Amino acid sequence: MSNSEPLKRGRGRPPKQFAGEMEGRDLLVRKGMELLTEKGFISTGISELLEGTDIPKGSFYHYFKSKDAFGLEVLEAYGRYFDHLLDGYLLAEDVPPLKRLQNFMDGAIGWIERHEFRRGCLIGNMGQEASGLNAEFSERLEAVFEGWQNRIARCLDAAQVIGDLSPDIETHKMATFFWIGWEGAILRAKLVKSTEPLNLFREVFFSQLKISTQ
Repeated sequence: MSNSEPLKRGRGRPPKQFAGEMEGRDLLVRKGMELLTEKGFISTGISELLEGTDIPKGSFYHYFKSKDAFGLEVLEAYGRYFDHLLDGYLLAEDVPPLKRLQNFMDGAIGWIERHEFRRGCLIGNMGQEASGLNAEFSERLEAVFEGWQNRIARCLDAAQVIGDLSPDIETHKMATFFWIGWEGAILRAKLVKSTEPLNLFREVFFSQLKISTQ
């Protein structure tokens, strides 16, 4: 091989320096997901984010060109994570469609309770801050919500197919209403440190489905 011939990267693990960089970046994104479910983006400082990571403060801007760039990457990571979580519940073909939605809500309520009402929804937290963020955040947040709404709508569509839901129900509108109400219930649950707002929303949401099928 001549000195001018480019080296070919072999298979296996990436070079140590590259692997270390990715580990540091991924660590910050994971830490960001944890903090932003509790506090939101604006009130989370870089020093707080780096606490306990052994990553120097100056290295943050090696991984991310700005705090906004970091926030957008955390938003995308959380969106992918939650898409996968929702699909685990809503695509469970061995469970009746409306029960899938019930199971998702039960799981979410249990998760919030286990975290002692400190953590909520990262997307909902960022949505409350949207007026103080740049336009790209608003666009990305709306895209995530639309994806979630479509998943709920498809689940309601499946309930209509098997006759568990009236064909008169506009499933997309009901799915949009679901996320508006559910995010509000999460906020109120964190405020009062009780599952009562979540349980109330769940009861009213499913009662509306029953009313519509009469």
